[in-house]
Amino acid sequence: MSLSPLPKEDLEAVFCQVGKDWEKLRGKSIFLTGGSGFFGSWLLESLLFSEDRLGLGVKVWALSRDPKRFRDRLPHLAGHIAVQLVGGGVEGFALPRGKMNFVIHSMVPDSEMPLLKMETWFSAGTARLLELAVRDKSEGFLLCSTGAVYQPQNRPLSEEDPLIPLAAPLSYGRIRRQVEEQCLELCKSQGIPLKIARGFAVAGPRLPLDANFAFGNFIRDAIQGEPIKVKNGAPFRSYLYSADLTIWLWKILLQGRAFIPYNVGSDTKITISMLAQRIATVTRLANNSGVPETREPLSDSDKASAVYVPQTQRITSEMNLAKTTSLDESINKTLYYARSARKPN
Repeated sequence: MSLSPLPKEDLEAVFCQVGKDWEKLRGKSIFLTGGSGFFGSWLLESLLFSEDRLGLGVKVWALSRDPKRFRDRLPHLAGHIAVQLVGGGVEGFALPRGKMNFVIHSMVPDSEMPLLKMETWFSAGTARLLELAVRDKSEGFLLCSTGAVYQPQNRPLSEEDPLIPLAAPLSYGRIRRQVEEQCLELCKSQGIPLKIARGFAVAGPRLPLDANFAFGNFIRDAIQGEPIKVKNGAPFRSYLYSADLTIWLWKILLQGRAFIPYNVGSDTKITISMLAQRIATVTRLANNSGVPETREPLSDSDKASAVYVPQTQRITSEMNLAKTTSLDESINKTLYYARSARKPN
């Protein structure tokens, strides 16, 4: 099933907020991983929207393990004249012949990938992307990292907080920390400007509804008319809307300082339980029908759960950025897109 284009008003917002920085991509070539995923498809579609508006002459090589699936899923992107699909796994894809001015590392593993396999996959894939960037002396390398690299603090996390030790037990966070170190070491030695975006929880069109994302799972329950199921309502999270996310990622690549990490996320915290209640309320208003919310009783240990929320002063002050979409708007927009995606084409 093909996915609908992203909302035009969101693409307009990204186009306007990135503004004159689009000119830095005029006549440039970009190598993008994860182009059919959540982060990658927003980056790709917003870039193509801007290409159509400005005639930048930009070219995008989008890596895909399954180009046919990419074309079936996002035909309006795969068929764009500026896009060249590159088939193969990230670990061993054939390097394109032309020079890549920018490389965007937004690859994500399959949700069921075992940690040992994930570690090898990330290491090999990152090495291949770095090889490409070094070969072409790329002007910028954007690493879409994650807030999972931080050690839990039970308070909002700043870029100065301690990271998971490289000698810690194997975990998703440690693997992503290793990727950061891998990129830092080579990019510094080779003079490749590395831009690091540490993403936190997000919301918006194309957010997976069947993965390990509470926001997406709650939206799925709501559109199916089922009770919203909450396993642990105590943890604090925050949710940045995908158009804001995309603006921030482009700004980091085109304007951010090299080798300095930037947190990317909302600094407005909410418990998982409160999120479920908000989604249930917004859904009732949207469809005029009741969507009950069920919660399991919380244990004392649950009530002391970690806070996975970023401090964002660095990016907001340096680049004059701010959230533009409220949580209720994010819910409504995600809900509307998810419902439209369920309709037959």
